[in-house]
Amino acid sequence: MAGWKDFREIAAWQHAEELKTRVYAFLDRPIVRRKFSYCDDMARAARSGPSNIAEGFGRFGNKEFANFARIAKASQVEVLNHLIDARDQRLLTKDQFLIEEHYVRRALKTTVGLIRHLETSEEPPRPPKKSRNRRDENP
Repeated sequence: MAGWKDFREIAAWQHAEELKTRVYAFLDRPIVRRKFSYCDDMARAARSGPSNIAEGFGRFGNKEFANFARIAKASQVEVLNHLIDARDQRLLTKDQFLIEEHYVRRALKTTVGLIRHLETSEEPPRPPKKSRNRRDENP
Protein backbone atom coordinates (compact mmCIF):
# COMPACT_ATOMS: atom_id res chain seq x y z
CA MET A 1 0.00 0.00 0.00
CA ALA A 2 1.95 2.98 -1.33
CA GLY A 3 5.03 1.86 0.52
CA TRP A 4 3.54 2.15 4.00
CA LYS A 5 4.74 -0.55 6.33
CA ASP A 6 2.68 0.64 9.31
CA PHE A 7 -0.59 2.57 9.46
CA ARG A 8 1.06 5.14 11.74
CA GLU A 9 3.12 6.32 8.73
CA ILE A 10 -0.03 7.51 6.93
CA ALA A 11 -0.58 11.29 7.21
CA ALA A 12 -4.37 10.83 7.35
CA TRP A 13 -4.00 8.56 10.38
CA GLN A 14 -1.57 10.99 12.03
CA HIS A 15 -3.97 13.93 11.66
CA ALA A 16 -6.97 11.84 12.75
CA GLU A 17 -5.00 10.75 15.82
CA GLU A 18 -4.07 14.35 16.61
CA LEU A 19 -7.73 15.35 16.29
CA LYS A 20 -8.71 12.52 18.63
CA THR A 21 -6.25 13.62 21.32
CA ARG A 22 -7.45 17.24 21.04
CA VAL A 23 -11.04 16.05 21.47
CA TYR A 24 -10.02 14.03 24.53
CA ALA A 25 -8.41 17.15 26.04
CA PHE A 26 -11.59 19.14 25.36
CA LEU A 27 -13.79 16.43 26.87
CA ASP A 28 -11.62 16.40 29.98
CA ARG A 29 -12.72 19.94 30.91
CA PRO A 30 -14.89 19.79 34.07
CA ILE A 31 -17.78 21.75 32.53
CA VAL A 32 -17.85 19.40 29.53
CA ARG A 33 -17.31 16.18 31.51
CA ARG A 34 -20.72 16.62 33.16
CA LYS A 35 -22.45 16.15 29.80
CA PHE A 36 -22.07 12.37 29.74
CA SER A 37 -24.04 11.54 26.60
CA TYR A 38 -22.41 14.35 24.64
CA CYS A 39 -18.93 13.27 25.77
CA ASP A 40 -19.58 9.65 24.84
CA ASP A 41 -20.90 10.56 21.38
CA MET A 42 -18.02 12.90 20.64
CA ALA A 43 -15.37 10.51 21.94
CA ARG A 44 -16.76 7.70 19.77
CA ALA A 45 -16.70 9.92 16.68
CA ALA A 46 -13.14 11.05 17.42
CA ARG A 47 -11.94 7.47 17.97
CA SER A 48 -13.54 6.31 14.74
CA GLY A 49 -11.25 8.33 12.46
CA PRO A 50 -7.87 6.81 13.31
CA SER A 51 -9.44 3.42 14.07
CA ASN A 52 -11.01 3.08 10.63
CA ILE A 53 -7.88 4.21 8.83
CA ALA A 54 -5.88 1.63 10.78
CA GLU A 55 -8.44 -1.10 10.09
CA GLY A 56 -8.58 -0.23 6.40
CA PHE A 57 -4.80 -0.46 6.21
CA GLY A 58 -5.04 -3.96 7.67
CA ARG A 59 -7.47 -5.09 4.98
CA PHE A 60 -6.40 -6.30 1.58
CA GLY A 61 -6.87 -3.99 -1.36
CA ASN A 62 -7.27 -0.31 -2.06
CA LYS A 63 -11.02 -0.47 -2.62
CA GLU A 64 -11.68 -1.92 0.82
CA PHE A 65 -9.19 0.47 2.43
CA ALA A 66 -10.93 3.42 0.73
CA ASN A 67 -14.28 2.32 2.18
CA PHE A 68 -12.81 2.43 5.69
CA ALA A 69 -11.25 5.83 4.95
CA ARG A 70 -14.72 7.09 3.94
CA ILE A 71 -16.08 5.98 7.32
CA ALA A 72 -13.20 7.85 9.00
CA LYS A 73 -14.07 10.97 6.97
CA ALA A 74 -17.71 10.79 8.00
CA SER A 75 -16.68 10.51 11.64
CA GLN A 76 -14.46 13.57 11.30
CA VAL A 77 -17.42 15.51 9.94
CA GLU A 78 -19.39 14.29 12.95
CA VAL A 79 -16.65 15.64 15.26
CA LEU A 80 -17.00 19.02 13.53
CA ASN A 81 -20.74 18.93 14.18
CA HIS A 82 -20.10 18.15 17.87
CA LEU A 83 -17.70 21.10 18.05
CA ILE A 84 -20.35 23.38 16.51
CA ASP A 85 -22.71 22.12 19.18
CA ALA A 86 -20.09 22.86 21.86
CA ARG A 87 -19.72 26.40 20.52
CA ASP A 88 -23.50 26.82 20.52
CA GLN A 89 -23.64 25.64 24.15
CA ARG A 90 -20.84 28.10 24.98
CA LEU A 91 -18.49 25.28 25.94
CA LEU A 92 -16.06 26.74 23.38
CA THR A 93 -15.51 30.39 22.51
CA LYS A 94 -15.67 31.36 18.86
CA ASP A 95 -11.87 31.63 18.77
CA GLN A 96 -11.43 28.21 20.42
CA PHE A 97 -13.88 26.75 17.93
CA LEU A 98 -11.90 28.16 14.99
CA ILE A 99 -8.71 26.55 16.31
CA GLU A 100 -10.38 23.16 16.70
CA GLU A 101 -12.09 23.49 13.33
CA HIS A 102 -8.63 23.91 11.77
CA TYR A 103 -7.59 20.48 13.13
CA VAL A 104 -10.79 18.89 11.82
CA ARG A 105 -10.29 20.43 8.38
CA ARG A 106 -6.68 19.21 8.26
CA ALA A 107 -7.75 15.67 9.19
CA LEU A 108 -10.48 15.80 6.56
CA LYS A 109 -8.11 17.09 3.87
CA THR A 110 -5.59 14.31 4.41
CA THR A 111 -8.30 11.66 4.64
CA VAL A 112 -9.83 12.82 1.35
CA GLY A 113 -6.31 12.73 -0.13
CA LEU A 114 -5.92 9.16 1.08
CA ILE A 115 -9.26 8.19 -0.47
CA ARG A 116 -8.30 9.76 -3.80
CA HIS A 117 -4.93 8.03 -3.73
CA LEU A 118 -6.53 4.66 -3.03
CA GLU A 119 -9.15 5.12 -5.74
CA THR A 120 -6.57 5.98 -8.40
CA SER A 121 -3.85 3.47 -7.48
CA GLU A 122 -3.51 -0.03 -8.82
CA GLU A 123 -4.61 -2.82 -6.54
CA PRO A 124 -1.68 -4.59 -4.87
CA PRO A 125 -0.96 -8.09 -6.18
CA ARG A 126 -2.77 -10.82 -4.32
CA PRO A 127 -0.63 -13.39 -2.53
CA PRO A 128 -0.69 -16.87 -4.07
CA LYS A 129 -3.28 -19.23 -2.66
CA LYS A 130 -2.00 -22.15 -0.65
CA SER A 131 -2.91 -25.57 -1.92
CA ARG A 132 -5.33 -27.57 0.21
CA ASN A 133 -4.45 -30.86 -1.42
CA ARG A 134 -1.78 -32.74 0.55
CA ARG A 135 -0.47 -34.40 -2.63
CA ASP A 136 0.55 -30.96 -3.92
CA GLU A 137 2.73 -30.25 -0.88
CA ASN A 138 6.46 -30.79 -1.06
CA PRO A 139 7.95 -33.05 1.63
